Amino acid sequence: MRLVLFGATGFAGGKIMREAQQRGHEVVGVARNVESLPEPKAAGSLHDESFVLDVTEGADALIVSVPGRPMEDGRKLLDALPTLFAAARRHGLRIGVVGGAASLRVAEDGPRLLDTPEFPAAFKTEASSHAEVLGAFRAAPPEVDWFYVSPSANFGAYAPGERTGSFRLGDEVLLTDADGNSAISGDDYAIAFVDELEKPAHRRKRFTVGY
Repeated sequence: MRLVLFGATGFAGGKIMREAQQRGHEVVGVARNVESLPEPKAAGSLHDESFVLDVTEGADALIVSVPGRPMEDGRKLLDALPTLFAAARRHGLRIGVVGGAASLRVAEDGPRLLDTPEFPAAFKTEASSHAEVLGAFRAAPPEVDWFYVSPSANFGAYAPGERTGSFRLGDEVLLTDADGNSAISGDDYAIAFVDELEKPAHRRKRFTVGY
């Protein structure tokens, strides 16, 4: 496959890029600063419609691994979705999104993690923004094929973890282990993400991955 990955210099994006390349896929890494990326690469923004439409021509999938919160110019990921949907319709590509864990429910009939009293206030802007993104994808035109992968609660460069190749998939409920811990390593998250690209099982759906 030919994949175009926005946010290739970030933690999750970098892991997905390496996993896909190791499986023989061509990955065009996209970021505002691409000096550290291997070829093929392209410098640009999700908010530049002409750039997005151009760089995704001939692609099988567009991967979005960028924050949901407002950036320096005030624009959010949510603002770029009409452009992403236009690219999907024009080129017939699939959109894969690196999502957040906070919009998952803590139990089948429980609140979202975001809405629990214990959720850190410092992360609410990012969490709320990505929850809005998920809602917008669910309301996307029916011809737009997408998937959204929420990690477990403990995920990121601060806790990279190890590659195990052993994990569980879920849907709308946060996954926890027998001790109540919710975690997934960057490498194992990337395995689940690229698995979905290769063998679609969650069309127009969100799923989550954890131990």
